[in-house]
Amino acid sequence: MKPRILPIAIAAFSFTFLFTSCKKEASNTNTTDFTAETSTHSDDQSRFSGEVDAVANDANVILETTAGFTSRPGDINSLICDADIAVDTMSNPRTITITYNGNNCLGNRTRTGVIVISMAQGTRWKNAGASISVSFQNYKVTRTIDNKSITVNGTQTYTNVSGGLLINLPVLNTITHSITSSNMTVTFDNATQRSWQVARQRVFTYNNGVTITITGTHSDGGITGIAEWGTNRFGRPFSTTIAEPVVLKQDCAFRAGSGKVVHTTSSYTASATFGLDANGAPTSCPGAGNYYMKIVWTGPAGNSHTALLPY
Repeated sequence: MKPRILPIAIAAFSFTFLFTSCKKEASNTNTTDFTAETSTHSDDQSRFSGEVDAVANDANVILETTAGFTSRPGDINSLICDADIAVDTMSNPRTITITYNGNNCLGNRTRTGVIVISMAQGTRWKNAGASISVSFQNYKVTRTIDNKSITVNGTQTYTNVSGGLLINLPVLNTITHSITSSNMTVTFDNATQRSWQVARQRVFTYNNGVTITITGTHSDGGITGIAEWGTNRFGRPFSTTIAEPVVLKQDCAFRAGSGKVVHTTSSYTASATFGLDANGAPTSCPGAGNYYMKIVWTGPAGNSHTALLPY
């Protein structure tokens, strides 16, 4: 019997990069302390990327259990605890509409808004190169611990690069998906609205459970591995590079067990390294309790600020 893999509920990539500087830059006319901006932007980006992954996982669950999209019949009832699902396989394109109802079943956040998945007639998600359009319509996520929210609008394209369904991953060994977008808008809790773009690849493998390896696929000016870019809430252009693949494993509750993300602006860079213990050394799955991330940001004068925080 094939292992039951779906639904894959991945909340692990919704990390908080909030940190405080361990030391301030020396006082001179050429230095500025970007601690507040860096921590806020890191948190904004981590929440955005985490929600992109969360919607992708919801979409995968529904696509793989909806007849007419994968040619595999299934029941979509109760697939997502905080959403109502409507399917139209007669229109062209066919659509799946996910309406998030704000139910607090996830524990750490609530979601409202609508996601519309569209696929042309004759396309099957299991086929290599199959693509779908995913429209975010006032998709609002509110963090329960502090009641802060982000609201996402725009359209993304998901592509099943390799073909295959995740339910068959133990046999197929690897499946590759990509997520791209050039017109996302993000509204932050202070009502600031900015334009962001996305270029991410997610490679699924199986070894006694699912492993997801996430990388960036955009290049700009000789910089590769960019996953998100745009303008942050402070009006500063940025790019976020996945410098070392972010890896999530099913047997670690899909929490990031390794990887490194770098945020770059004209004024500073900030990095977060995942999968560490309380002493800052690489660790294996804790099962319960905390991983730690090492946060480092460097100001224009080259001063380095470091913090080790749980996630």
